[in-house]
Parts: sequence; C-alpha cells; structure tokens
Amino acid sequence: MTSNGGSGLGGDGAADASPHAEAFSVFAEALDLVHAGDVARVRASAELGRSALREARRDGVRAMASDMELRSVAAEAAGMARLTDRRLQGEIDHAMTVIDDYPAVFEAWVQRRIERGHVDVVVRVGAGVPDEVRDSFAEAAIGVCERDVPSRVRGALEALAAKLHPQVFTERHKTAAAERCVRVFHGTDGMSNLVANLPTVIAAGMLDRLTQMGQSVKDARAAGAGGAGAAGEDVAGAAEPADTRTMDQLRADILGDLVLGGAPVVDPTYGTDRAGGLGAIRARVQVAVTAETLMGRDEHPAEAVGGALIDADTVRQLAGQVSEWDRLFIDPVTRTPVEIDTYRPTASMKKLLTARDQHCRFPGCRRAAIRCELDHTIDHALGGHTHIFNLAHLCQRHHSMKQFTKWEVRQVGGGVLEWTSPLGRVYREDVPIPAVCFTIDTPDPPPDRPPF
Repeated sequence: MTSNGGSGLGGDGAADASPHAEAFSVFAEALDLVHAGDVARVRASAELGRSALREARRDGVRAMASDMELRSVAAEAAGMARLTDRRLQGEIDHAMTVIDDYPAVFEAWVQRRIERGHVDVVVRVGAGVPDEVRDSFAEAAIGVCERDVPSRVRGALEALAAKLHPQVFTERHKTAAAERCVRVFHGTDGMSNLVANLPTVIAAGMLDRLTQMGQSVKDARAAGAGGAGAAGEDVAGAAEPADTRTMDQLRADILGDLVLGGAPVVDPTYGTDRAGGLGAIRARVQVAVTAETLMGRDEHPAEAVGGALIDADTVRQLAGQVSEWDRLFIDPVTRTPVEIDTYRPTASMKKLLTARDQHCRFPGCRRAAIRCELDHTIDHALGGHTHIFNLAHLCQRHHSMKQFTKWEVRQVGGGVLEWTSPLGRVYREDVPIPAVCFTIDTPDPPPDRPPF
C-alpha cells in the first residue's frame, strides 16, 4: 500500500480545502511525535540492556549474574515507566534484538521506510532464521514490508524465511507437528481459553467448518423469524426466545457441542428445505502449490490462502484426495496470477479473482476473499462490465464505504486498484503476491510450458 503523502498524511492542496485540514495536520504531527518517541524508547531500552551487561561483566561474573543485573535494571526502569518488570525486561530484550541483530531493519524504521509493526513482525518471523542467513533475510524483508501494511506481510515473510532456511520445511514441520497439543488457560469470571497447537491445514479447516455451521444457524434463525411473523397471533405466545448469538459465540458453542457431544446438540437446519444439516458441512481449505512441489521435484512449502505455510508432504496428501484442479498461470515478472485454467469453467472468473485478490482489496484489510463480495469497480448500473478487470473483492464494510462515502476507486490495469480518499490522497493497492511462488532453476523454460 502506497500513498502520495509524505511522512504524515500528505496531499497539501486537497487537505487545505478540507474542513478537516486542521485536525489532519494535528494528527500528522502526532504521528511524527509518536515515531520519534518510539525510536528513542527502543534506543534507550537497548542501552539499558547493554549497561546491565557491561556492569555484570566488569568483574568477570557468570551468565546468572548477568541475568540478575538485567532483572535489576528492568525493575528500576519499570518503576519509572509504571509497568511490570517482566514487561520492561521483554522490551529491553526486544530492543537489543532489533538494534544488534537487525540493524538494517532498524535503520529502515528510523527513516520511516517501514513502520514499528513491520519491525516487530520481522523479528518474530526471523526468530527461526539461522544466524548465517539473517542478514539476507533482513534485507529482503525490508523490501516486502515497504510494499504493504504490517498486518499483511507475515505470510510473505514466513515464506521468505522458509526459502532461506538451510533445513527443508517438510522436516521442520514434522518436528513441530510432533509437539501438537491442547491446553487450557484459566481466566476470570469463570472463563478459560482452550488453545490447540495444530498443523495449519487442520486448524484452518476447523475454523472454516465452524464458520459454515454458524452461518447455517444464522440462516435458519432468519428463516424461523420470517415464519413466526407470518403465523400471526395464534403462535405468538408459544414463540421461542430469539437466538441473538454472534458468529463468535456460535463458533464457540458449536465447537463445544462437537467435542462433547460428537455433533451439534441443537441443529436448527434439521427438517428444513436444504441439503443436509450441520453435520453434512465439510471444511474448505484453499491451497496454492507449485507444480514442482506437487510432483515431488522439490520440498518447498505450499500456502493455505489466508493462513500460513503447509509442508510438502501434507499438501501432496491433500492433492490425492481432490477431483478438481485449478491451474494458475503466474506472470514471471510480477509473480501474480494472470489467468486460470479449470476443468469446470463455469465458475472460472470467480475462482481467478479469488486467487488473484486473496483478501479484501481496500488498503490494509485482510478479510479473506472467500468472506468478501465481488464488487463492480464501475457500477453495473452505470455501464460497468462483468469482467475480471472491473471486479475486485471487497468486504461488506469497505463495499458499503465505497457506495455511501466519498471514497473512490479505479482499476489501472493488471488488477491494480487506486483508491482516492475524500481529501484527495491516492493509495495504490497492488495485486497481492502469493507467498509461495517459486521459479524453475533453468535458464529459459520451454516455450510450450506456461510458468507456474
């Protein structure tokens, strides 16, 4: 996501003419102050850590004494900041990691080429990167972060880390999968968190199936409400209380039913005019994999769209269980999907757009495309064609905003969108680059073989 603004929110002419110009100017100054303060705090925190280590080593003390000195310094600083010493020590450790282990990333942040959120994601993902490839990872990570907001770069950074790691991703996944577990963390007010550490493809499938079941409950609830209204006064007194559960509450309740009862205890779709009840719903996981990995020529990971990386063994196992394939043609320069070839072409346009967009195309939004609406960039009522170059996925929130506010959008070709804010600032929304898009290690691919 890029803007034509400067360090703040830019756009002098449009901003000056806006009734909000003064407020935006104050906000831009606040952003500058926050940035300067964050940088200064990280530098100061790192210096606290270095000072503690210097003092501990002054008399040649051992590692335990170094840790004690660091705890002491953190406790002192925590009193000044009115924070817990554990949190303050975590800030010190993080600051030293950023400045000492990722100096190029820190400098890019200082120069405002990237944001604080980018730095944190790079450090978290880079924790699994060996020391010998850390610098290469950091330099490439900066380029990734410059192109998008912090919330949308983790997948690409994880794919980058996996590509640079000297150990094959499949082997690392096997080691991690051996540690799968379920834990309970007790909270307050009689509530607890049930946390499951599972392979990504299983976790993504579970969430998708719970969402589908929850949506079926909502649909049945709406149909029931309509029927009750049509029944009139004869059944009004016997009507059951309205089900007002949110989607989060429905997913949680259905999960409990499935685990404890083996199936949803109350299935409001039972007996209705639809294909099967909640128990008939099966999870969907969209996976992108290169042909080389699928054929076993390499062990590069695949990508669960909207999720994370999947090891090659798992994706090949999944591939053996499906009857329908979509083949993506990837532009060798931009590394983005340009065309789709499917066995059943009736829904090819929708499938291509889902593969191309991946998520809502409003700058910064990450709602998965399968949860969004296909929007005509130029309204159909105004002559806009139903064509891939006039369609893009928007979530309900941003679809409504496009319709009912002064935000405007146009497609400039190749799936690239340009959003114009009410103040006249332009934000470019590039086509998402798949996190998994490996090239063939040959000088020139045969002319009759499309690039993947």
